[in-house]
Amino acid sequence: MKKSTIWILGIVMGLSFIGLLYLQVSYIEAVVKMRKEQFDTSVRNSLYQVSKDVEFAETDRWLREDISEVERKALTASSSSMQGQNLVQQTQRFTVKGSDGRIMSDFELKVITEKPSEMPKMMISKRHGGNTIPKTSKSLLDAVKNRYMYQRVLLDEVALQMVYRASDRPIGERVRFKDLDDYIKSALLNNGIEMPYHFTVIDKDGKEVYRCADYETKGSNDTYTQPLFQNDPPAKMSIVKIHFPGKHDYIFDSISFIIPSMIFTCVLLITFIFTLYLVFRQKKLSEMKNDFINNMTHEFKTPISTISLAAQMLKDPAVGKSPQMFQHISGVINDETKRLRFQVEKVLQMSMFDRQKATLKMKEIDMNELITGVINTFALKVERYNGAIKSELQATDPMIFADEMHITNVIFNLMDNAVKYKKTDEDLELDVRTWNEPGKFMISIQDNGIGIKKEDIKKIFEKFYRVHTGNLHDVKGFGLGLAYVKKIIQDHKGVIRAESEPGVGTKFIIALPLLKN
Repeated sequence: MKKSTIWILGIVMGLSFIGLLYLQVSYIEAVVKMRKEQFDTSVRNSLYQVSKDVEFAETDRWLREDISEVERKALTASSSSMQGQNLVQQTQRFTVKGSDGRIMSDFELKVITEKPSEMPKMMISKRHGGNTIPKTSKSLLDAVKNRYMYQRVLLDEVALQMVYRASDRPIGERVRFKDLDDYIKSALLNNGIEMPYHFTVIDKDGKEVYRCADYETKGSNDTYTQPLFQNDPPAKMSIVKIHFPGKHDYIFDSISFIIPSMIFTCVLLITFIFTLYLVFRQKKLSEMKNDFINNMTHEFKTPISTISLAAQMLKDPAVGKSPQMFQHISGVINDETKRLRFQVEKVLQMSMFDRQKATLKMKEIDMNELITGVINTFALKVERYNGAIKSELQATDPMIFADEMHITNVIFNLMDNAVKYKKTDEDLELDVRTWNEPGKFMISIQDNGIGIKKEDIKKIFEKFYRVHTGNLHDVKGFGLGLAYVKKIIQDHKGVIRAESEPGVGTKFIIALPLLKN
């Protein structure tokens, strides 16, 4: 699959996941907003009903107080006039309802009459005539009508007094706070809100006249206000404030079922990103394998062809007659065999990376002697490019505890990089130095090659990373050399770093612990 195709699929899937998350977040915002509006509407309707209940309770209380007072005075006067007379007081209760069934008036009728006669009914009929009972019923009906008219006039008078006088009375006399709490609870239940609430009452002067024990101010956004008596003048209006401590939990409980879906979507998005990373990584490894096969073929072909040519020359009788020529050809075969073995070691390095742990055969090594041998072997390759190796092995204590083969490969790798990335228009110059620092054996390998950019310095020790060389394709390699070098140095408890400047050259510095440490 092409890299561009993978990118297109990745972008499409990524946008799809982002769009899905956006829709889920938008849905949550819409649900929360709608839930909050429903809650606010229900609370306002409840408080409006509370205001109505408070006004009705006050009106009912005024009526009862005024009627009781009038009837008390009338009863007192009637009782005084009945003393010493043969009179009887009778009481009847009447209820007047409207067409919609609502009670318009509810009152008791007290009638004072003479004590019933002890004479037989027949005698009453004969004595007073046959129309006595109907006349009595008619008188009773007239009395009821008169009483009803009186009640209506009394209602008008009470209403007029309420308009002029009620708003001047203290709120504590107009409202019973225990009843107010019951009105609020009942109204909220009727509107589908069954949750704890706190409320306080503010009078017309702005003073708090009542507060429930657990009332706490949570901010203006969470507090609802309502005038207790909506018909009072604005300057004399008392209000009730109410807030709900569990409002946010109540609202967000409605979207709790969406949270798991968002979590699953995020997990899928992370999994997709990780899968995309693995796809690109596997594609890169596949490309590295192809490059590895191509480069391996090229790297093996050169020493094999050189050894083959040298073997054919040995068959020439003239070579056998010239000891110097025989020795030179033998040296070439030996050097190319070492080079071939070095390339095989590079291939084996890959399996070492997979194991993550190299098997080291540690022993005492004289590093000055080891580096001298590597320089002598590598000199032929450098001379092929008209180059030269300069060495200053000044370390007075060269003994370390290390694996000879792997340390040798480290020095070979660094020198081989100098050859690969040399300038085409200049002769190669290699400068190898050793010296001692407290407890350390120091090595530096410096060249005059093309150098490395600053942004690449931090990455050159990564596995499979290769510095870009533009359109040059003559630099062969696997991108494992420096990664292998760093791993071996770290396994020997050492440190390696690089200093480079484009167009000037590169310098690698290695620090290894001395044998005595």
